[in-house]
Parts: sequence; C-alpha cells; structure tokens
Amino acid sequence: MNTPGPSRDPLAGKLPVTLVTGFLGSGKTTLIARLVRHPGMDRVAVVINELGEIGIDHDLVAMSTENIALLANGCICCSVRTDLQETLRDLFARRRAGEIADFDRVIIETTGLADPAPVVQTLLADNLVAAHFRLDGLVTLVDAANGAQQLANHAEPAKQIALADRVFVTKSDIASREAVDDLRSAIAQINPGAEVRLVLHGEVEPQALTGLGLASARAGEATLRFLGEPLRGEGSAGAKHLGARPPLHDGSIRTLSLHFDAPFTWNGFSAALELLATLRGPDLLRVKGIVNVEGAPVVVQGVQHIFHPPVTLDRWPGEDRRTRLVFITRRIEAGTIRDLLQAVARVADPL
Repeated sequence: MNTPGPSRDPLAGKLPVTLVTGFLGSGKTTLIARLVRHPGMDRVAVVINELGEIGIDHDLVAMSTENIALLANGCICCSVRTDLQETLRDLFARRRAGEIADFDRVIIETTGLADPAPVVQTLLADNLVAAHFRLDGLVTLVDAANGAQQLANHAEPAKQIALADRVFVTKSDIASREAVDDLRSAIAQINPGAEVRLVLHGEVEPQALTGLGLASARAGEATLRFLGEPLRGEGSAGAKHLGARPPLHDGSIRTLSLHFDAPFTWNGFSAALELLATLRGPDLLRVKGIVNVEGAPVVVQGVQHIFHPPVTLDRWPGEDRRTRLVFITRRIEAGTIRDLLQAVARVADPL
C-alpha cells in the first residue's frame, strides 16, 4: 500500500457507490423497483443486470437508449451489457458530455449468486473508475423466511453478510418471530458491526442506502460511525444477539477486533497487511479500522487482497488514539493476526 498523505482530501469530488446484494429470492428486484419510482432518486444512477427485471412502467420512462433508461423523476437506470468497469466508465463519460442527466451517486444491484468481493475490487483496482467513484458501502438483503436454510446450505449468503455495512431483513411478515430473532442472531455472529433493519415489500427511503462509508478525510462523528464505534449514548446494536443462540452457519467466518497501544510506522504496518493478504487473501474477507501511524490517524479498509488507498484524517475523531482494527475472516485466529502485525512491525521498523 502507498504511503498515506495528509495534503488533500482524496475522497472529495468522487461519486459514492452503494452495492446492493443478497441471495436468490431475498427481494433485491422488489427493492430496486420501488426505489426507482421514489422522487428522492432524481440524481441517482441505478446499475442493474437487466432493465426488464425491475418492471419499469412505460409511462415512467422519459428517454431510452440501448442500455440506459431515463425515468420521468430523473433517475437513471443502466443495464450491464459487458462488464461493470465499462458500464461505469460509459456512465461517467455520458454524464460529463451532457448526454444524460447529471447524477451524484450510483446504486449497483448484484446477482443473487454473486460474491460481492469482485465488485468491490472493481471499484478499487480499475484506475479510471477509482479516480471518479468511491465505495460508499454495501447493503445485503436476507430473506427472513429462508435465510437460515440458505446460510446452512450455501457459502454466498454468509459472505454477503460479512461484507455488509447494513443488512435489510426482508419478508419478516411471513416468518415467525423466532425465525427472525434467530436470523438476527446469526447476522450479528457473522458481522456484529452491520446495522440490521427490517424491510417489508422493498419499502425503504433512498437515504437508507447512503452515508455508509468514509466520505471525507475530515474527522467527526461520521468517521466514528463508519468505524463501527458507538457514539456517546449509543450501544452496540449487534452485541445483544451475540451468543444468544447457536450459529446458523458453519462458524468459520468470525469477526476479530484488535487494539494496539503503540504507534506503528507505515512501512511496518503496511508490510504486515501485505504479507497477510498474500498468504491468506481469500480468507481475509474484510478489514476496516483506524491506525496510529507515528501519531497520525490513518483509516484503512480492504476486501480480501485488495485495499482502498489509505486516508489520513485531518485529526483524530475522538480522544482514543489507539490503533483499532476489525477483521472479518475465515478460519484465521485473532492471535495469529496480532502476532503477525507486531512481529513484522518490529522487523520492518528501524530501532
């Protein structure tokens, strides 16, 4: 990873992107179909697999080209016909040329069987895309009626939950209270940092999909919320579910929270993360946290072996100046990561 620099805000001006994922039947199509009709979507571009799947009424379509439909409320629906990189490049080029209405954020719907990690990596690894877009966050839909069975029988739902910033539990009206509680418990065991909301029939406000990620190098309450730390007067939303019931998944995915009192040098810390990503990248599902780099607060986040460019904040967001990191991993122990970070930092850093 490159050395972080505090000279400018690297996130300023980039268009935020929200990913919407979920297993087959979780309600993504219903959610997107309702969202595109919402008047608050007038400056949003929605990228989906097929326009026909969301059932846009013809009287809502103001203009249509081969893969782009401009709705009467100003929402832009774009269908992926090649790959996501080309779709995002095309959207940005048409926006800049004035060929389509201006938009200030993007929502991307993934397929039901999709591993969201490659989509996240697309936003980070493609230089042209990364220059104009930033990942705001990932929203995962989970079916309350069938979620437990899906977690038990398939690997994708657990990974979709592990990468989520917010989880929408759908179809709670046709599931028992016990099934909903069990599912909430399972979600908290996989990813206790994700906020869980009940959503019926896809009825959500567009704001429920925004403000999930790091939007600026200016520190504040939004930074703490992004890092998953409770604000004053708040508690941990997921903690009350932890350990309440046996896990519904295989238990190999776990959340590890690590704290370090001593500051790191950037060379030592980045060497440790790069080694961990090289050796166990596929099992390093998500990393997020704030690192004390010789006194400066640096936010790091990554998915498997791909990391966002580090962001040096203008100041510490609170009084706590420890390094605080959250790892969501598969079959990696907290002690292993702690020992690696400390050992590599000692070797890489001059005495």
